[in-house]
Amino acid sequence: MMPRLTLTLQFPAAKTYPSHKAMLPRATVARWIKASLFADAELTVRFVDEEEGRTLNRTYRQKDYATNVLTFAYAESEDDPVAGDLILCCPVVEREAAEQGKPLAAHYAHLIVHGTLHAQGYDHEVESEAQEMESIEADIMQSLGFSDPYVPLA
Repeated sequence: MMPRLTLTLQFPAAKTYPSHKAMLPRATVARWIKASLFADAELTVRFVDEEEGRTLNRTYRQKDYATNVLTFAYAESEDDPVAGDLILCCPVVEREAAEQGKPLAAHYAHLIVHGTLHAQGYDHEVESEAQEMESIEADIMQSLGFSDPYVPLA
């Protein structure tokens, strides 16, 4: 049985990035998240501009720049339900997709999969965990019809 998802989608950056909002309808984002879930979850996905992304990264990670995705996971133990916020910074995602020669939708899908795995406790701080997480991400992305995000495009 597929895990249940309660999803809140927020797009305060819509004024600046209307094409991003159009590319990311609720059903699409939900499909990407559900493909990444191993348990029922309650997630909020927020698409932000560079200023908000930088403020959040500086406040919570002490890094003074906007990053592509931030995940705030709220479960305190493995017994707690999966709950979290995924924050995606539109200009950073757009810039990275262009630099990597990837379609913008594919990069968003990858970062949402990546953030959803973080919300479930996956991490990539040590090499063995990074390899496991990247392998799971690659499998999920391929199941969604995208290429492996860790294989450089020719």
